[in-house]
Amino acid sequence: MPFFRDLSKPQPLEFHAEMLLGVQRPHNGSLQRRHTMKEAKDMKNRLGIFRRRNESPGANPSGKLDKVLKSLKPTPEEALKWGDSLEKLLLHKYGLAAFRAFLRTEFSEENLEFWLACEEFKKIKSQSKMVSKAKKIFAEYIAIQSCKEVNLDSYTREHTKENLQNITRSCFDLAQKRIYGLMEKDSYPRFLRSDLYLDIINQKKVSSPL
Repeated sequence: MPFFRDLSKPQPLEFHAEMLLGVQRPHNGSLQRRHTMKEAKDMKNRLGIFRRRNESPGANPSGKLDKVLKSLKPTPEEALKWGDSLEKLLLHKYGLAAFRAFLRTEFSEENLEFWLACEEFKKIKSQSKMVSKAKKIFAEYIAIQSCKEVNLDSYTREHTKENLQNITRSCFDLAQKRIYGLMEKDSYPRFLRSDLYLDIINQKKVSSPL
């Protein structure tokens, strides 16, 4: 009986390549057919540039690519630590990318995007840039019927709106805390039970063919 992969789920090697090359999957979790040839060509061109920049006389291009992919992929032991807390997961670059990929399959990526936007907002030093960014975050994630509206209670929404009258680095703290708690109690436990995470922690070394 032939073996068919479920193309709606990111496969381990494909996932590593997507991280390296910046390939974005659509929200339905599958690569649309009409873009397949274009994406394949783009990926080939990117790989060609990557190899030309990193090749030295006598070097093995595919070997260099394998090394880069391996450097991005965590060991099963590292990935197991993501199960300790959502914080540990989000602090790991690959863990963050894996969680984002999982949320995309659940159509709730906006929660993580909002949390990350708040983290970046708190790093802004210029007051004028802070004001501009705060208005953008509110319009995109908090305003009712916004394009990426996150699930907040009315009190938190109004409290955050009032904070925009006097914008500081802490004006989104309550809303960010609410969304973090939502991910921690809802999406995070499901991620730990997902095939994507289980594939990472159960990965085994495959011997190269002779």
